[in-house]
Amino acid sequence: MQQVVKIAWVIIRVMIGYQLAMPFLLYLVYRVKKKPHVLAEKKATEADYAIIVTAYEQTHSLSAAVNSLLQMNYSNYIIYIVADKCDISQLYFTDARVKILRPENILGSNTRSHFYAIERFVREHERLTIIDSDNIADAGYLTALNRYFDIGYKAVQGLRKAKNTNTLFARLDTARDHYYHFYDGEVLFQIGSSATLAGSGMAFTVDLYKSSLAHFDVEGAGFDKVLQYRILLQKERIAFAPEAIVYDEKTAKTDQLVNQRARWINSWFRYFSKGFLLVKEGIANKNWNQFLFGTVLLRPPLFMFILLSACCMIIDIWQQPVAAALWAFGFVLFIVSFIISLVHAKAARIIYLSLLKAPLFIFYQMQALGKVKNASKHSVATKHADYIDEVQKK
Repeated sequence: MQQVVKIAWVIIRVMIGYQLAMPFLLYLVYRVKKKPHVLAEKKATEADYAIIVTAYEQTHSLSAAVNSLLQMNYSNYIIYIVADKCDISQLYFTDARVKILRPENILGSNTRSHFYAIERFVREHERLTIIDSDNIADAGYLTALNRYFDIGYKAVQGLRKAKNTNTLFARLDTARDHYYHFYDGEVLFQIGSSATLAGSGMAFTVDLYKSSLAHFDVEGAGFDKVLQYRILLQKERIAFAPEAIVYDEKTAKTDQLVNQRARWINSWFRYFSKGFLLVKEGIANKNWNQFLFGTVLLRPPLFMFILLSACCMIIDIWQQPVAAALWAFGFVLFIVSFIISLVHAKAARIIYLSLLKAPLFIFYQMQALGKVKNASKHSVATKHADYIDEVQKK
């Protein structure tokens, strides 16, 4: 029995510990395999896009989001605003390319909102892109997406940059985003796998989106996890387009951080097992894209594997000092990997300084972990600080 326990302990440590070293190992592969993509030149005929903007309960950011879309260096698109459980009495747009859709019944789901729009397309669009109501699109957003679609990709994830870094939590959230954009976007894509989807700033051929989620009613957070899994099952790759930029509102206050992370952690627990299925498919199909992406899906949120690794290291200090030294080396590799991502993103000095308060960020995410069971009861949208302040003033 003791031998079984020892073997189990070794397996547990390996499953946790490899997460510390994996980013650095991926980076080494990236440095060896990285090749500049030969992207398509701008075509004379613009592809036809449906831009789906989803809003739930809040409309305060919609005007800015839609105005940024209307100012893009592009003309062939229709904007579909799905205002779920929203008061649209103050929403008014004169541009004929903007269609406001107000569901009769509460949808309470991203995928339901997307298909609500799809079923009401005014024409047969070739591609669709998903934008959150608090996003601001770069003028060249659609043009940048086209360069990847036009060389054969059917799914593309753009780059979500921080719209605000005015608070500690917003800066820490931005640092986290730099890490994920680099390793889950740039690195994975460049070494032959797929970029992970980020919930918005992403685009697909309409046919691929419909074939991936038409028969799946995804409730709560995590629709992007199901979507990327379904896309990979079809042996498609998700391209990463760092030139296709949308600016995203970052979390700024503790309550919104805890509720948002509770939903995200809940979605990881619900869908991480799909990683095992993708790894299995990758081995059976000899498909590197599926195999590597599957291993990434198995990875828990950052704060979870950092805390688990720290616990293992503390235990090994008393039981196996050599193993504890390996844990310490793993932490060094992880820290180096994190810094590499910040350097790659050309992060501002204030982002580096915010990392001194990272333990506080982890503390609030531990609070979120305690709310995971009831995460589905929280709003499906994050109420951002500006909106909360406005309500409080009234």
